[in-house]
Amino acid sequence: MASPGFGKDMFSNLKTELPAQLPAYLKGQRWFGAKARALRATEVADFIILERDVLHAVIVVVKVEYEGGGADLYSVPLVVSRGSNKDSGRNLKGEPGAPDAVLTVSGRASGEQVTLTDGLKNEAFLSFLLDAIERGLVFTGEAGELVTSRTHALSMQETGAAGSLRPRAITAEQSNSSVAYGDRLILKFFRRLEEGENPDLEVGGFLTEKAHYQCTPQLLGALEYRGARGLRMTQGILQGFVPNQGDAWQYTMKSISAFYNEVGKSSTESAAADRQNDAARAFIALFLESVGLLARRTAELHLALASPAAAMEADFAPEPFDDKFQRSFEDALLELTNRIFGQLRHAQDRLPENAKRKVEKVLGCEPRIIERFHAALSASIRAVRTRIHGDYHLGQVLYTGADFVIIDFEGEPARPLSQRRLKRSPLQDVAGMLRSFHYAAHAPLLASTGSVNVNDGNREKLTGWAEVWAKWVSERFLDEYLKTARGAEFLPPSRAEIMALLQLHVLEKAVYELGYELNNRPEWVAIPLEGISKSLESSNL
Repeated sequence: MASPGFGKDMFSNLKTELPAQLPAYLKGQRWFGAKARALRATEVADFIILERDVLHAVIVVVKVEYEGGGADLYSVPLVVSRGSNKDSGRNLKGEPGAPDAVLTVSGRASGEQVTLTDGLKNEAFLSFLLDAIERGLVFTGEAGELVTSRTHALSMQETGAAGSLRPRAITAEQSNSSVAYGDRLILKFFRRLEEGENPDLEVGGFLTEKAHYQCTPQLLGALEYRGARGLRMTQGILQGFVPNQGDAWQYTMKSISAFYNEVGKSSTESAAADRQNDAARAFIALFLESVGLLARRTAELHLALASPAAAMEADFAPEPFDDKFQRSFEDALLELTNRIFGQLRHAQDRLPENAKRKVEKVLGCEPRIIERFHAALSASIRAVRTRIHGDYHLGQVLYTGADFVIIDFEGEPARPLSQRRLKRSPLQDVAGMLRSFHYAAHAPLLASTGSVNVNDGNREKLTGWAEVWAKWVSERFLDEYLKTARGAEFLPPSRAEIMALLQLHVLEKAVYELGYELNNRPEWVAIPLEGISKSLESSNL
């Protein structure tokens, strides 16, 4: 396996010298998902050499074991640089030499020090990966192999030579790393490896090649790591690049900021006055048209995932709700509620004042929440389950300036891959978007957006308007969605049954959000607390 760029001794040095450096290195990376956990051990489980001309790179598969149990596999692509040798490529910022964080390994027997830097910040390495996908190359490692593949859709693209599409980093993502090639392609590289096919690859491939759904990026190719026992793990996906003006969250923030600036000028203290409501609604008339379009695109996605093409694929064929699924779902909701409310009790004394007023009320509602879940899942659900987006919110939709494009079918990264592949009601996605509208309404009142002037004098008034805005937007979204999806097998036959199933998912999402905010943004806990209260107060949205 030795090659001109490495040396037999370096292979063994990777396994012996990297583990001591990896804990600090991993904790310093934004894509490492276990920064709060204590690491028990790290080891090099495999390494795959990728070399061409003066490029010497290695993909290191790192096994991370945690105190208290559990382990993850992470993929760490590294580019080799020796001393003053700068021929291995330039990083994505354009400066020669090594990006910030580096690892070092002894080279040949002379003791030469080899510097290893992040391959996904290296232009030559990224161009090499794209070329490999276009050519369908396979790279053999010590224990497994990296397999590249392309879809028919890539053949239809006039990409030209891989080297002509200059890569640039996309910095918005956290758990993965994404790179754009010119304005034509985008590579999403999954840092954490999981056994099985990632839903982003699986669903993206189905929508591109079978359902021909147009409002999502086309799947063009993939990287797959195959372990020693034939285990298949998605390493990356290549998609068509969608020119856009940002995501739908950013687009919504602009609209709601303008709305708040207008209603904030009014001397009316109440958001309930009819005349005031009519004037205020006019401020968001154009945005409501956009919301209607987003609802139609969402329904069209769900119709594609339930289309005749889906019936031909075992992993996509719709399935009815049955007692086994409903009991399992109820057990999962009971575990979720017990766990999150335990966290809430433990954290309540440390929460911001705006949340403390709501905590006692919500804590007292735990039995009602459990009963609401039980009642909804004890009844017969006359609908089918399908594959869905699974983590649907405004940040998962791109706004092109004239339309919406739905992205990122990976599902909630905190959930095991097996759960993310389960067939569920598409109304779970609808609930996710309705909760996202509620977040959008209240977010400017918790943190400065740079365009909304919120002070103690108008905060209470704007809070009232936030509820009004969220109601208008949610009603428009739901009306357009149900109109477009009318008659679909995944919708129960009556409005009452639809609302009961939707409310189940809205409440589930709010409880899930509560746990997320307790762990990540305690200053935002008031939003899901309010969402839980509102959901319990009424069967209406």
